[in-house]
Amino acid sequence: MAADPAAILFIGPTASGKSELAAALAERFPVEVVSVDSAQVYRGMDIGTAKPSPAERAAVPHHLIDILDPTESYSAARFRSDALRFIGEISARGRLPLLVGGTMLYFKALREGLSELPESDAAARAQIDAEAAARGWPALHKELARIDPATAARLKPNDAQRIQRALEIHRITGNPMSQLVGRRRTALPFRLVEVALIPSDRSELHRRIEARFEAMLQRGLVEELRELRKRYTLRPGLPSMRCVGYRQAWQHLEGEYDRDELRNRGIYATRQLAKRQLTWLRGMKGLRTFDCFAESVRDGLFEFLREEWGSG
Repeated sequence: MAADPAAILFIGPTASGKSELAAALAERFPVEVVSVDSAQVYRGMDIGTAKPSPAERAAVPHHLIDILDPTESYSAARFRSDALRFIGEISARGRLPLLVGGTMLYFKALREGLSELPESDAAARAQIDAEAAARGWPALHKELARIDPATAARLKPNDAQRIQRALEIHRITGNPMSQLVGRRRTALPFRLVEVALIPSDRSELHRRIEARFEAMLQRGLVEELRELRKRYTLRPGLPSMRCVGYRQAWQHLEGEYDRDELRNRGIYATRQLAKRQLTWLRGMKGLRTFDCFAESVRDGLFEFLREEWGSG
């Protein structure tokens, strides 16, 4: 193994086979998996997030899964802090941190650091939500345009989540978000081995996405959400309920469309997610890429990692 602490970043769009290849890597290398998935952090959201099974998690240690209730929020800043801690602990055990997932903002935060923005403030957010309920988000967008025109110019008047965050930052710090963005925290203190799965055939990826979402419906995605709504006080604006699949299942349970339309909308939303993930990947430098549909992808990945660590 190389002298410097290292971590494998294993990146790819949804349905590219990351989990299967990660399991294969775990048979050859002493890895522990750190999930890079903004939905798998939530307890009870198992089917729609394609969460590793209990047997898979028993065979290989997994981290950052089932750490929050779906009523809570998780951030890129908190992910970075948690991931750095786990990378250090895993390395100290003489094992290899394998960071696997498709939440590209989290990978970006880990690789590049984050702007010096304050943590979320529940009281400030509640006040902004109350104002939005009374006045509407376009009115709050106009307020943002007065105090932070640069940020407001890139947001739509109904972009509730981002308007809320920009106003929250201004109310906490007294400074516009546009002045704080770009002030980076300390860079990641580990050597990164960055591997990306890139599909050579977009139509095959779409076929896999369709099969994957249909399987989720058959396994009980709608029923899972129905039980979550009984167990927790959920609302559609929560980060957990904005996740692809759960958002569409929520609308189905509200009677907005039937099961066939749920299927169509869920598949379309997942395709759009994969498209955004691939756009992120094209902009990331220094990645070692593998065709996720190539028959040799597993052997090629094994050989690459053997060269990196001189073992396996």
